[in-house]
Parts: sequence; structure tokens; C-alpha cells
Amino acid sequence: MINAVRETAEKIKRLEIRGARNIAIAAMEAIDEYARHTKAGSREEFLKELYLVKEMLFATRETEPLMRNALRFVISRVEENGEKNMEELVKVVHAASKQFLSILEESRERIAEFGSRRIRDGSVILTHCHSSTVTYMLRRAKEKGKSFEVFCTETRPFLQGRITARELVEAGIRTTLIVDSAARFFMNKIDMVVVGADAITSEGNVVNKIGTSMMALAAKEARTPFYVVSELLKFDPATMYGDYEKIEERSPSEVWSKPPGNLLIRNPVFDVTRRDFIHGIICEEGIVSPHLVTEIVRRRHPWIFG
Repeated sequence: MINAVRETAEKIKRLEIRGARNIAIAAMEAIDEYARHTKAGSREEFLKELYLVKEMLFATRETEPLMRNALRFVISRVEENGEKNMEELVKVVHAASKQFLSILEESRERIAEFGSRRIRDGSVILTHCHSSTVTYMLRRAKEKGKSFEVFCTETRPFLQGRITARELVEAGIRTTLIVDSAARFFMNKIDMVVVGADAITSEGNVVNKIGTSMMALAAKEARTPFYVVSELLKFDPATMYGDYEKIEERSPSEVWSKPPGNLLIRNPVFDVTRRDFIHGIICEEGIVSPHLVTEIVRRRHPWIFG
């Protein structure tokens, strides 16, 4: 079954599976499927196989702490369990995978509830890129009968903003699509900016789709509240110990498929928004200050720190 894991890894690399939540779910399904078909004859051999699966999936994307935390959660449950019977260990993996997905779903529900309360009737909201958690929160506000409109950036080079725009239009929300560089032009009529996150660091900084930090700068200059909508499960524990969150760079061909010869093209996928520009993080604990995020994660998900 290692080929099935490899196939999932390749789909993540090729962006056939995209979005932090979808990637984490795919990783849970892959490790669960692998465990159910294991040929390991001992606990030690089984753990070695799980570590191999973990490393294969870790290598797919540099900025995916949600997926990494999901795999850590499952493997830690096996490590903590003294069981040596293989059938029982496979059940541990299955139960842990289901438990993590349940925690993830509960987090989304709580975020949608807290965030939808912050949206007022008549609000104009700007969002960047595509976050399933953000669109879920906006749909929840619509279901509560709130009247508001949303501006979406197209989000170069993969145009994920079109995914957001389509989902919001289908939900009956008045939606306008703009090019990324038009964000400041419209910022004075925006009441709040809401974006997702790919990673949260120990300092309370947020890593998200390239262009997010420019939105935050424009919002601060226009005195527009800037909120990050994210599960605390996207906290990266490596940043506690001196590591910087890695910023993935992808192929220049995604920006320009047939550029002039000798032209250099850079294609960073993410950037870092400093906590000083963030009004609050809308998470499963409520709307919290980014300055306090490490202690809040430690209280709610202590296993992340391992």
C-alpha cells in the first residue's frame, strides 16, 4: 500500500489536492488505509512503517503544519499505546484518525459560530485566496439572515479567489471579484478583511497565500480591521524552537509558461503577516489576540508540543 501513499503525496505536490484542510484529510485517509493493509509483524516494524508514511507526506509541501500535526496526532497515539497485538494497533490508528477529523470538524463549527457573530448587517468584507473555513463562516452568517457583501481577490497565479467567488455566489451572497492589485483601491469601503491561514507561528505571525501581507498593510493604512480565520491546529510547533516557517517557492512556469529567455521569475506561494497587523484570530477558542496564541494552543492542544 506504499504506492497508494505515494499517489496521495504526488496529488498534494501537483495541487490536485489543495487547501490545508483537504490535505490533512487526505493524509489521515492515507495513513489509515496504509495501516489497515500493513504486513508488519511487530510493533517496532509497524512504527517504522508509520514513520516512513509520515516522512513521505511531510515532504510534499513545506508549509503544511495542519497536515503535519494530524500525522503527529495519530502516530503519538500509537507510541503512547503499549499494545503489541497488530490488529489492536491498526485499530488505534483508525480511531486516532477519526478522532482528529472529529476535532477538525468541531473546530470549523465553533469558528463559524464565533466569526459569524462578528459580521454585521450591511458589512462589506474583503477576502483573499480560498479558505474553506472562511467560506463556511460566511455561509453561516448568511444562514443567520445577515445581509452583507464580499469582495474577493482573484489571487494570482492559480486564481483560487475564483473558487471563493463561486462558492459565495452559490450561497446567495453578493460577491465582487477584483484583481489583487485593486485591494487598496477598494479598501476604504471595506468594513473588515478576513483571510485564512496556512500556518501560525509561536510569535503569533501568520503564514498565508502570497499577497496576504499586502492586504494587511493596506488594511492598517485604511484603519480597516484585519482578521485571520484559522484552526489552532495550524500552529507550527517547530517555530517554538528557533525554526522559521519555510516559505515554499514553486515553478516559474506557473507565473509565465513561455517567458523571454534569460528572464528570472520568482514564485513564492506564501508570505508572513506580522501579528501587529492582525486585529484578531478567529479560532475554536473565540476571537483571540495573536500575542496569546501559543498559550491558547498549549491549553487546548497540548499534544502538539510533543
